[in-house]
Amino acid sequence: MTTSPAKPSALKHLSGLDATFLYLETPQTPMHVGGLHLCELPAGFKGSFHTAVVKHLTKRMHLSPIFTRKLVFMPLDLGHPIWMEDGDFDISRHILAHSEPTTVKQLEAAAAKLHGQLLDRQHPLWQFHIFEHVKQPDGTVCAAFYSKIHHAALDGQGGTVLANAILDISSTPREVAPPDLAHPRRAAGDLKIGEMIGAVFSNTLAQYAKLIKALPSAASQMGSSLAKSSLPLVQKSAGKTSLRAKGPISLAPKTLFNVGLTAQRVFVTTRVPFDECRLMAKSIGASFNDIVLWICSTALRTYLTEHASIPTKPLIAAMPVSLRGKDSNDVTNKDMGNQALMSLANLGTHIAHPGKRMAAIMASTGKVKEAMVNLKSVLPTDYPSFLAPWIVGGAARLALKTYGRGDIAQRLPLVANLVISNVPGPQVPLYLAGARFISFHPMSIVMHGLGLNITVQTYAGHVDFGIIAGKTALPHAQDLAKAIDAAFSEARKLYSAAQPAPAVRTERVKATPKAMPKATSKTPVKSPVKTPAAQVSRATKKLVPASKTPASKIKAKKTGTLR
Repeated sequence: MTTSPAKPSALKHLSGLDATFLYLETPQTPMHVGGLHLCELPAGFKGSFHTAVVKHLTKRMHLSPIFTRKLVFMPLDLGHPIWMEDGDFDISRHILAHSEPTTVKQLEAAAAKLHGQLLDRQHPLWQFHIFEHVKQPDGTVCAAFYSKIHHAALDGQGGTVLANAILDISSTPREVAPPDLAHPRRAAGDLKIGEMIGAVFSNTLAQYAKLIKALPSAASQMGSSLAKSSLPLVQKSAGKTSLRAKGPISLAPKTLFNVGLTAQRVFVTTRVPFDECRLMAKSIGASFNDIVLWICSTALRTYLTEHASIPTKPLIAAMPVSLRGKDSNDVTNKDMGNQALMSLANLGTHIAHPGKRMAAIMASTGKVKEAMVNLKSVLPTDYPSFLAPWIVGGAARLALKTYGRGDIAQRLPLVANLVISNVPGPQVPLYLAGARFISFHPMSIVMHGLGLNITVQTYAGHVDFGIIAGKTALPHAQDLAKAIDAAFSEARKLYSAAQPAPAVRTERVKATPKAMPKATSKTPVKSPVKTPAAQVSRATKKLVPASKTPASKIKAKKTGTLR
């Protein structure tokens, strides 16, 4: 069956945000995301797990276009590239075997090395690695699955959809309908130069139209959010009280993590119970994300105490926030690209008192949530395509390379110290080719100046931490993993009995509504901090088992990054 050539407007360019991950990529800063999973093989399994996975995935390549599409770059780099079918697709290039026996720690080191290697842009931008023989700390043997997919192809929620396509909820793989051969996809070799150039201009005009239409609303909403962030502060001098405006952004202090990077990576993992984290958060009127940030903050204090010193200013975390709508978990295969922005959160690491540190975190994330309510619908994730590879790819990549050289990253002002990301995942076990995923540790991106990334994924009753960093930024990575375990144990003692988090005294004349209790110098603060999104009871005195997610559902909960 023949198909007529597509019109220029039918060619789908990468969005500006997706393409930016391509433009900013260098050998020292690969821009792919992935995960490391221990896999329990079926009882009595014999043979090669790699062979079983290849056979399994061969039947499912058509379930997501990510698997068989590759980048096609525009003539003279006039605009964003597009995704097209790879006419020379070979699955053996993408699913690789590692048969040598290894331990979990050796596996993490191998995954870190693989994560520091660029994907080949001549082929679809993904790779899976199968480790046949992994010895766990308890002596049992399992397999492992490491994945990496370029961030230009999908974001965290898109990754959840992809996982649902290739994974199952039982050890018996479900039947999958064969591909629809009546509607073949166009291959990269079918494109004509004139068609591609026409598509660049068509896409650019469409983006300018969108920007012009959205600009008034975006400017209004951003102005309102900045105004709310710039609340007046009380300033006392020589017995006089005056007001001054507070800027919306505070610079982050210098730390060990904020250095230029090489391609070398370190990766370590740990996990804590999900239900306990959720109930601890509920007992103090916090969110699950607040508890995660507190655990990270406490662990960072421990790590810095052991290997450097704790800055007098709070560490700032950059946090990805999804821009998808309320029904965004119903992501389609055509809508798996990036729809997120970065927000900033004060981790309160300069505060020794654990309860006051929690209150500072809750106050900070409360502002982020309030701002996102207004901004999520108006912030664009796209920009005009024409000459973007030259402007963004050339200038920005050069700036990043320069930033990563020598000690420049340590000299320039910092907006954030690290990235902390929270990805909601399924609460039932998932299976690949009959093998059960024991763990779901995510692996993300680090950059010059932001050499540490802590990403957590909730999975099957656990919170799985994936800690990845440049080797120079986190030379004692295992110590940070141990510090996270210790911080969770401390949180369990402090918050499982529903003890309220002490409020942090504030100098603001007007606090965010319902975010901070009123306080004076004569009246001690006894009420816990309540965020607008978490008006819950503090009466719980012990942990109560949470209801289980129905086994028939593997879709992630409809929550964003801030939960």
